[in-house]
Amino acid sequence: MPLIAIEEHWIMPDVTSALRAEPQPDESLAFHEVGDNRERLEDLGAGRIAAMDAQGIDMSVLALAPPGVQPLPPGKALALSRAANDMAAAVVARHPARFRALSTLPMSSPKDVAGELERAAGMGHAGTMVHGRSGDLFLDDPAYDDFFSAAAELGQPVFIHPQLPSTAVRDASYRGFDPMTDLALATFGWGWHLDTATAALRLVLRGTFDRHPDLQVVLGHWGEMLLFWLDRADGLSRIAGLERSVSDYIRSNFYITSSGMLNPALLQHALSVTTVDRLIFSTDYPFQRPTRKEIDSFLSHFSSDAERERFSSANAASLYGIAS
Repeated sequence: MPLIAIEEHWIMPDVTSALRAEPQPDESLAFHEVGDNRERLEDLGAGRIAAMDAQGIDMSVLALAPPGVQPLPPGKALALSRAANDMAAAVVARHPARFRALSTLPMSSPKDVAGELERAAGMGHAGTMVHGRSGDLFLDDPAYDDFFSAAAELGQPVFIHPQLPSTAVRDASYRGFDPMTDLALATFGWGWHLDTATAALRLVLRGTFDRHPDLQVVLGHWGEMLLFWLDRADGLSRIAGLERSVSDYIRSNFYITSSGMLNPALLQHALSVTTVDRLIFSTDYPFQRPTRKEIDSFLSHFSSDAERERFSSANAASLYGIAS
């Protein structure tokens, strides 16, 4: 059966240069420089396809690596979003059997977000990837409601990807060690995931899915810890005056990806709180690089061929409009 991976990262040198030129460059850019990550992130041709073949991946859905353009000022973010979307569309046009792409959006300029989403969708982008905050503006701010309205109307799933927590949060919770341990604690070790789960939960509490019931959101890393806390999170529904429980929104408006964390225990927990129709394969390339053997071994933990196919390709194909 085919294998589609939906969270496979790339970078554009112009975006990297702009991010590094900021007065306070995003420290998570350091992860782009680990080993041969930068070379792999910039490769949108033969090298990446060879890596996919080695893993047994038939199609990758490309997404600009974090932090995207969100730390950039509005004008620069808009220009580089457009450039990145044009470049990604050209890559897909060159390799239509192997790639699709998620759009990059100028979230620091809320008035331009819906327009760029629509432009990117018109070029064939399958969805979009954003982060939970742009400057001090949270993703659930009313300034973004036109964006979510457009995403729902256009059928563009919104992938919320982790980003470095704010300076205030880092100062309060993620410092006091050596610089690299501070960074790791604030990112892949803990902070990234808690920050993203909070962004998703705030969208629910803001009534986003009551206003836009067709909106679909994607969370990586097996739901960014949110799936493990739904019993408690459900208590928020009554306080916030929601129409449904938090867990009901998760089951009907959220898809969950593996992000290369091929642990059967995480799969079984996900299946205990949502359905296999809401789970999608991803590797988080090149930051995670599971081998074909590791992928095949993980897929063997599904109870049937039908479930395995849903996770491997059918759910992604349905969500992102990928024809077989």
